[in-house]
Amino acid sequence: MLNDPAKQLEIIAEHLRNAKRILFITGAGMSADSGLPTYRGIGGLYNDRLTNESMPIEMALSRTIMDIRPDITWHHLAEIEKACRNAKYNRGHEIIVEIEKLKPETWVLTQNIDGFHRAAGSKNLIEIHGCLYDLYCTECNYKTKVKDYSELNDIPAICPHCNGLVRPQVVLFEEMLPEMASYKLYNQMSEGFEMVFSIGTTSVFNYIKRPVMKAKSWGALTVEINPSITEVSDFVDIKLKTTAAATLEEIWKLL
Repeated sequence: MLNDPAKQLEIIAEHLRNAKRILFITGAGMSADSGLPTYRGIGGLYNDRLTNESMPIEMALSRTIMDIRPDITWHHLAEIEKACRNAKYNRGHEIIVEIEKLKPETWVLTQNIDGFHRAAGSKNLIEIHGCLYDLYCTECNYKTKVKDYSELNDIPAICPHCNGLVRPQVVLFEEMLPEMASYKLYNQMSEGFEMVFSIGTTSVFNYIKRPVMKAKSWGALTVEINPSITEVSDFVDIKLKTTAAATLEEIWKLL
């Protein structure tokens, strides 16, 4: 693995100039430059401590608790949304959008539920864990999008059509990945990529790690931007122990 930062950036920029299909895989570190905590799993804000209900955040944000105590799950989702509401997408998100404009076959696979990639303008977007602002009724076909949770009359939200429970379209613990997002990811991976970026994610989930591991068979250059050592750090071609927005800005300037 090449360790000279200047040469690493030059190689990345050169590959970006020539590549047509590029995949950006992003996690909580992508939104850290927006002022959000680097969430653990879907929930965060609680690293290594229990919630006020004396349960791990993974339990509070689980399908089981949503079913039997939706007020608890909604409370913690609303806390996450409040943090997102007071922030916005950052320069890193914007640069990925600019690259997509230059390279229309650029895709983003994100674990983040904050909607920042969407708000920044990414079109080829796979929100594999969903988005806080997409809501649906668990009893009927009602669906809606909200700008933020201040639009809601009640939390937990109630369906205006059938009085059923409305919830965000996010993947809770114990739940399967959304079928459409999974299909998009599978479909794009079947075509392969020429570059794969892993940015701000620990890559603990197989579906996040897989594109990086698969990249060798595509002949793709793999790049990790993350201050920490992760599940893919030993497998990428270039490892940058830096933050997302600043590093993407440096790469963009070289382009």
